[in-house]
Amino acid sequence: MTTENSTPARIVGNKAPEWKADALIGTEFKTLSSQDFKGKWKVLFFYPLDFTFVCPTEIVAFNDASPKFKELNCEVLGCSIDSKFSHLAWSKTARNQGGIGELKIPLLADVTKKIANDYGVLLNDGVALRGLFLIDENDIVQHSTINNLGVGRNVDEILRLVEAFQFTAKYGEVCPAGWTKGKDSMKPDPKGSLNWFSKNAK
Repeated sequence: MTTENSTPARIVGNKAPEWKADALIGTEFKTLSSQDFKGKWKVLFFYPLDFTFVCPTEIVAFNDASPKFKELNCEVLGCSIDSKFSHLAWSKTARNQGGIGELKIPLLADVTKKIANDYGVLLNDGVALRGLFLIDENDIVQHSTINNLGVGRNVDEILRLVEAFQFTAKYGEVCPAGWTKGKDSMKPDPKGSLNWFSKNAK
């Protein structure tokens, strides 16, 4: 499988592509756009299809962690090429039957496949890879990952990344490997970084 655009433009560090789409929120439909989330951090994640296997495990995990993201002024949005009606039908399927139940997070209906294509995750056979994009309050993409279809993502790691990117944005220091909230950060210069290395390097 290959992406629609085999050499998508580098997205990290650049302005996030804007979008507008119908969405399912809870049991209701609403038209949303990227403009609705100005001034907030965003996690936009793509998944291949409704009524599949790995996808509900990811969606439920992101949904159930949404209060933690909201505490960080971060909105979580899911997106697939399915219609809003498919999203609604899936939400009426119980979780113990492979459904997603009623969600707190929006599910975007990218039926034109434009959003997936703009973010460089659209496959030639018409579904999106498991792309995820962490977008800051100024709409700059700070992080992206793209999984092939068979492996789901770790929500705890995404929460850690939000905290880390917010920390470095606020304090101007950088976060070494495995950094979590409360751990030592590092000054991004040759002399200042020695403080971290002297305490933590082995």
